[in-house]
Amino acid sequence: MNDTDLGYATAAELAALVRTRRIAPSELLEATLRRIAAQEPRLNAFATLDAEGARRQARAADARLMQGGELPPLLGVPATIKDLTDVAGLPTERGSHTLKGFVAKADCPTAARLRAAGAVILGKTTTSEYGWTGVSRSPLTGITHNPWRHGYNAGASSAGAGVAAAAGYGPLHQGSDGAGSIRMPSHFVGVYGLKPTYGRIPNLPVPNNDQASHIGPMTRTVADAALLLKIAAGPHPLDHTSLESPPADYPALLGAGVRGLRVAFSPDLGHARVDPEVAALVRKAAEAFQGLGCHVEEVKTAFGPDGPSIIRHLWPAHLHRLAHHLPAFEARMDAGLVACIREGQGRTQEDYLLARQRKLAYVEQVHRLFLDWDLLLTPAVSVAAFPAERLQPAHWPQHPWDWIQWAEFSYPFNFSGNPAASIPCGMTAEGLPVGLQIVGRRFADLTVLQASAAFEAARPWPLRPPL
Repeated sequence: MNDTDLGYATAAELAALVRTRRIAPSELLEATLRRIAAQEPRLNAFATLDAEGARRQARAADARLMQGGELPPLLGVPATIKDLTDVAGLPTERGSHTLKGFVAKADCPTAARLRAAGAVILGKTTTSEYGWTGVSRSPLTGITHNPWRHGYNAGASSAGAGVAAAAGYGPLHQGSDGAGSIRMPSHFVGVYGLKPTYGRIPNLPVPNNDQASHIGPMTRTVADAALLLKIAAGPHPLDHTSLESPPADYPALLGAGVRGLRVAFSPDLGHARVDPEVAALVRKAAEAFQGLGCHVEEVKTAFGPDGPSIIRHLWPAHLHRLAHHLPAFEARMDAGLVACIREGQGRTQEDYLLARQRKLAYVEQVHRLFLDWDLLLTPAVSVAAFPAERLQPAHWPQHPWDWIQWAEFSYPFNFSGNPAASIPCGMTAEGLPVGLQIVGRRFADLTVLQASAAFEAARPWPLRPPL
């Protein structure tokens, strides 16, 4: 296999090559680093590429392989971690000059569990500043480019993770999602991204945003996402919000199918604007579930129209925690983030608690929908990729900070904690990917994965962008 073939191989394929000694971990790493060097810094997926640290890990994996005996499941398989979470000895700068030079002392739970499974961590992938927006740029790292069209938005805040997956920088990439930050980049760059049930994968330190942030996999295949979820999931003593239950054997159970499931489809959640080409591709994708043996019905979502006013109160309120940086760093911060922080000024505790009360009522309505339906299908995002220097597409209303207007489908399920995935479902006439969102009941991560696997089999996706 050449470097490109290795870069686009699945985690299971690479692990099998290593176990059977057809390739050494260090050889696999060097092939991956050559693949990265061929595209970087043009794509700009890495905040920190730790080549020497990865080589030390790969040499240790070589030695482990030579020792024989039982091997960890991901021995030598490359992986990345998003630069909102920690990897010991590497910077955690969160796309911001305010954290320039900060070096983490310990691994986040996902990094620690990947290491224990034998994976080789390549480094930290780029994010928008503090993960505040869905556009793939930050004042610290610049634009992370969409592999399908250079200069276009690759989505955020897990921008680098999505681009690394799409560009063939190995199979396994960790993202995080506080209002769509796994699903948006997956939609824009044509990969699979899963936001699991809240707490399924532990997150440290626990974010101060009302339990909105989920850790999850970004991969090219559903099977790889299932494998990463199995490795990373499970309770953690330092994350009091992590779920007690151990992970299921997601990879082994993927093939059960979805026959007989009741599937709701909402093209707009009752309020959202969607570009016509995106809407048509998503509707066609939803209809495919009928052929998979599901009962599919277009529904009205009672909760949907209340979402915009809630998120536009809570998003600036939560980001206002960064206001103390403005005196020293405002000129070096993202102008949209600054505008959003200032939007949160003057909000009272009563304002916040009333908004949160509305959010909790909204969440109850989300869960009421799932009393009657196994899955909900929607667009992942309202638009295809657009130039990354913009906050909104040129044909959409302009606003100093409101990117959420084209991402109204994702935050509802951060509020509610439901598992939700974006899976590629088609291409626009301009050759840009579009994602279908698949949402399940809370705790039904396996159902979302099984539905994703069934759709993937029925509608195979071209896994390699025209790099």
